Amino acid sequence: MSAAALAFLSAGFGAGLAVIGAGLGIGKLAAAAMDGSARQPTAAGDIRTSMIIAAALIEGATLFAVVVCLLLAIAK
Repeated sequence: MSAAALAFLSAGFGAGLAVIGAGLGIGKLAAAAMDGSARQPTAAGDIRTSMIIAAALIEGATLFAVVVCLLLAIAK
């Protein structure tokens, strides 16, 4: 197996792990936000805003990880 093939394989694994981690993180975030909104409906707007900001930060970090994986795969 060539070095380029291993680079592409490891980039695929790295990007996959980053996306799986982000999915799990956003899932826990949404579950906690729903629980908080159910317990205190008057604060639902503030909880929703905080959840969206946190989800955007998670997505940004995930996108950065995927781009790094792809750049490492194509660097020669």
